Amino acid sequence: MAALGVYREEPVALVLLVAALLAFLVVGTRLSVIDWRTHRLPDRIVLPSYPAAILLLGGAAASAGEWPRIGGMLAGGAVLWAGFAVLHVLNRRGLGFGDVKLAGLLGLYLGFVGWGALWWGPFFGVLLGGLWSSALVITRRAGLRSSIAFGPFLILGTGLALAVLR
Repeated sequence: MAALGVYREEPVALVLLVAALLAFLVVGTRLSVIDWRTHRLPDRIVLPSYPAAILLLGGAAASAGEWPRIGGMLAGGAVLWAGFAVLHVLNRRGLGFGDVKLAGLLGLYLGFVGWGALWWGPFFGVLLGGLWSSALVITRRAGLRSSIAFGPFLILGTGLALAVLR
């Protein structure tokens, strides 16, 4: 995450931010594997990750005196949750409610970084998912009506945005 540089001078903030990123990595990997295999994103993993992310990211921002990041984090979670909820209502078969809950969680991380990341994360996810789907169709391993798990691509897109954006 490009924001790490700001936290080098504040050891408590740095430890909390690293813990938040490690949590993202562990939870993201676990959810990706489960979603890839089952097309499900279990509430028992996603929902407890919300308070963990809020406490770790919020604590890091507070320890560094970067209070606006807390508002950005909370707004980012709400914006992505609401945006994906609208997409879910418009096409329930295309986007599951687990993806909506995941998007809210990812929005916390992306909002922490800034508004640019909030839009780039889902964009990268859609782009990567589209490329994967296209490859499956081209190689005839899937058809136009086939479904793929979208969670892994949302997580990967978020990770990419966190890694490259400031």
